Amino acid sequence: MRKALLKIIDFFYTPFSRWLSLHTFRYIVSGGTTAATGILVYYIAYNWILHQEDVRLNFPPLPGLITAPIAAFIIESCITFFIGFMLNKYLIFTKSNLKGRIQLFRYGSVVATNILLNYAMLKVLVEAFGFYPTISKIIITVILAVFSYFSQKHFSFKVRK
Repeated sequence: MRKALLKIIDFFYTPFSRWLSLHTFRYIVSGGTTAATGILVYYIAYNWILHQEDVRLNFPPLPGLITAPIAAFIIESCITFFIGFMLNKYLIFTKSNLKGRIQLFRYGSVVATNILLNYAMLKVLVEAFGFYPTISKIIITVILAVFSYFSQKHFSFKVRK
């Protein structure tokens, strides 16, 4: 399966070979696949699973309400977390010699950091500087994609010498 997927990805690499290494191109395709899957899952969760209705929590430790957009985000995050981890572990960063559970924990740490940074940067760009939200999201996505690549390469899936 891995070899077949890499063949498909590598087939599209030639036009980009001047600007990107094969490894970086594979990471971009993997991340793009995860992001596209996230958008699709979010849409399905928000519209078809939740029917755009908020979720009421009725058990004592967590009484309250989760809005439909946030509930869809939680569903999407759970699914894309594992898709992203699997693509990174088995397709992109295969030379890492860290144990799988260590990789999973570190990957989770990077994802959690990205969520917090995404939130904080969106607040700053939109509310403090008055940037248009969609433009802000694009800027943040590019910054966090670069941050994620280096975090995954040198932290989550690093190769010990």
